[in-house]
Amino acid sequence: MDDLDRFITGIPKAELHLHIEGSLEPELMFELARRNKVAIPFASVEDVRAAYQFSNLQDFLDIYYAGAQVLQTKQDFHDLAAAYFARARADGVRHAEIFFDPQTHTDRGIPFDVVIEGLLSGMAAVEGVSSKLILSFLRHLNEEAAFATWRQAEKWLDRIAGVGLDSSELGHPPSKFARVFAAAGEAGLKRVAHAGEEGPPAYVHEALDILHIDRIDHGNRALEDPALVERLAQSGMTLTVCPLSNLKLCVVGDLADHPIDRMLDLGLNATVNSDDPAYFGGYVAENYRAVAHARNLGKAQIVQLARNSFTGSFLSEAEIATHLATIEEFARQN
Repeated sequence: MDDLDRFITGIPKAELHLHIEGSLEPELMFELARRNKVAIPFASVEDVRAAYQFSNLQDFLDIYYAGAQVLQTKQDFHDLAAAYFARARADGVRHAEIFFDPQTHTDRGIPFDVVIEGLLSGMAAVEGVSSKLILSFLRHLNEEAAFATWRQAEKWLDRIAGVGLDSSELGHPPSKFARVFAAAGEAGLKRVAHAGEEGPPAYVHEALDILHIDRIDHGNRALEDPALVERLAQSGMTLTVCPLSNLKLCVVGDLADHPIDRMLDLGLNATVNSDDPAYFGGYVAENYRAVAHARNLGKAQIVQLARNSFTGSFLSEAEIATHLATIEEFARQN
C-alpha cells in the first residue's frame, strides 16, 4: 500500500450511498442459504463471483434479487448489517447512511418489522460508526406498492431518516412517485433519489422539481446539461457518486474516463461511495483508491471528497463540524 492508499484508508469519511442488501458477500450468502435451507442458483462462492459480470443495471439487479432470497430472519439482517459496518470502520468510515429495500423482502413474505429490527440491531453492533437508515422504494413497482410499504413503515419513522428511490431507472421517472415522496416530506423525512445513472438529465430535473430531493444518488448524466450543472453547483446539492459501480454497470467504459474530478472542478458537491460493494468489487476505500489512481487525484482532492461526504450527510451542523475538524487534523498529520 503506497502513501496515497494509506491516506485514503485513514482519512475520516462518511458513506452516503450503500445498499445494505448489496453488501451481501458470497460467503455470507452461502452461510445464510445453509442456515435457512434456501436453494440458490450457484454451486460455490466462485460461481457467484463469476456471475458478477454485468452489461447494464438490469443484469446486476437480476442477481441482486436472487441473492436477497437467503435473508429470512432478524438474525440474518443483523449479520448483514454488522458485517458491512465492520468493513466500513476498517475503511475509515465514521458515519454511514444506508439504504434498505423492504419491498424486496415483504414481497416474499418477510415482515417489515423483521427486516428493520434486524438491521437496526446490526447497525448498533459495531462501535465507532454512527448511522442512519433510508427506506428505498423500488421504482419498477407502482406507487401504490410504495404507499403500502410507507404504511408499514409509519410506526418506525423515528428510526428512519429518509426515503429513497432505486432499482431499474429507465422507464421509471421520478415523477411516478410524486405523491409518496410528498407524504414523506410532510412527515419530516429527508428525500433522496437515484437519478442520472442510466436515466437522462430530465430525470434529475424531475427529482429536484417534483420529488424535492435533498440529495442526488449517482447524477453522472447531469453533466450533459450545463444549466443543470450550474444549478446543482449553486444550490450545493450533493451527488453520491459510485466509481466501481459506474465501471461494473458500464456507466463509464474505463475509470480513466470517470468524471469525479471534473465534478469537483465544476463546483459540484460530489462524494465517493460503494453502492453495492459485494457485487461491484470494493468497499468505499477501494472506490477512493481505484478512482484516485485512475484519475491521478491528489491528497487535496481526497480531502475535498471526504469533506463533501460529511457536508452532504444528514447529520446536525455540530456533528458535521466535529467530523470536518477531524479531517483537517488528519490532513495536517499526514
